[in-house]
Amino acid sequence: MPPVATGIAPTVYGVVLGGLDKIAARTAKFEVPLGQSIAYNTLAITVHTCRTRPPEEPPESAVYLDIQERRPNGSLEKVFSGWMFGSSPALNALEHPIYDVWVISCKTARPDTAAPAAPNS
Repeated sequence: MPPVATGIAPTVYGVVLGGLDKIAARTAKFEVPLGQSIAYNTLAITVHTCRTRPPEEPPESAVYLDIQERRPNGSLEKVFSGWMFGSSPALNALEHPIYDVWVISCKTARPDTAAPAAPNS
């Protein structure tokens, strides 16, 4: 018997983002807990919410975030505020000459309760 679709999205605890430094040609992958900020080079990224679909639906992650850039004088300037979508990174992208930031997924497992990795056998 197939599983019954519940239509309930999993609880989200954070976001996995990707970043590209276009000058250094380096990519990064980082996790941001909901409601917290991280620094990515001169950018300060704050994640407010992440929505994901239930497992029985096609995958999609939508993240509402703010991105600010630290200027040489120390002030912060908002360079992005809004929703980004994992399935369509170009739909609402950060317009920046040096950095790209995109959504990889919503993190649905708490860091302290994530299942341990299976040992190699």
